[in-house]
Formats: sequence, structure tokens, C-alpha cells
Amino acid sequence: TEKFKRLKNEGNDFVKMGEYEEAANKYSECMKLNTEECTVYTNRALCYLKLYKYEEAKRDCDHVLQIEDSNIKAFYRRALAYKGLQVRKKNMPGS
Repeated sequence: TEKFKRLKNEGNDFVKMGEYEEAANKYSECMKLNTEECTVYTNRALCYLKLYKYEEAKRDCDHVLQIEDSNIKAFYRRALAYKGLQVRKKNMPGS
């Protein structure tokens, strides 16, 4: 749990600095240690949103909502992911 906490805090620090790629990597490391901790998924979803990786963000939120079906952050970030995917679809050539 110490290593988990350290990695999570490092991820949070990267987010504060706007280093979303590095932060996402730290949260991914956390997940190898604990797959049940929802906050690292919602945090990584935030990083993915910032990186325009909407599909990945949606997947992380779906995972959280399977564990905690009333997680507000997961609902909100999944909505942002859906919105991003809609905008992307609309702006694709030939649509």
C-alpha cells in the first residue's frame, strides 16, 4: 500500500503540472497493485480526457461504475468522453 500511495501521489503531482501522459502512466502502475481503487481510474480518465483519448477515458469510467454505480466523477467524466467522441465523429470527413 505504501508503493501504491506513493505512485498515486506522484500521479497527482504530474496532473497539477499538466503532465497528463506521465500521470496516466503512474495511475496505470497503481492499477497493477490494486484494481479496486476507483480514484486511480477516475484520475486516469481525467488524464485521458486531457489527452483526447476519449475511448480510454470511457473505459476507465465504465470500470468504476461497475464497482461503484453512483460514482459522480465517473459519471461526469464518462459524459465528457461521450461528448468528445460525438464531436470527433461530427468532424470526421464523410460524416
